[in-house]
Amino acid sequence: MSTLLEIFGWLGAALLLLAYTLISYGRVRSRSPVYQALNVVGGVLLAANTGWHHAWPSALVNVIWTVIAVGALCTAAASSPATPQKP
Repeated sequence: MSTLLEIFGWLGAALLLLAYTLISYGRVRSRSPVYQALNVVGGVLLAANTGWHHAWPSALVNVIWTVIAVGALCTAAASSPATPQKP
């Protein structure tokens, strides 16, 4: 279990860095599902890792980070026009 949570931590960090890189270089927009999904998955993985290590301030920041990203995904989904269904 310890090894798995270490992998989660490294993967989560990599995903958040990837999201930051993509947004910083204009490859994605802040409301894009890709950007927000990277934040959700990265935040969850890092929260699991930091919680496992009892690093509670970091765990809380990552939980809040994840909640913000989920909220942004929900807001974007609710405000986007419905895609017409193909017959």
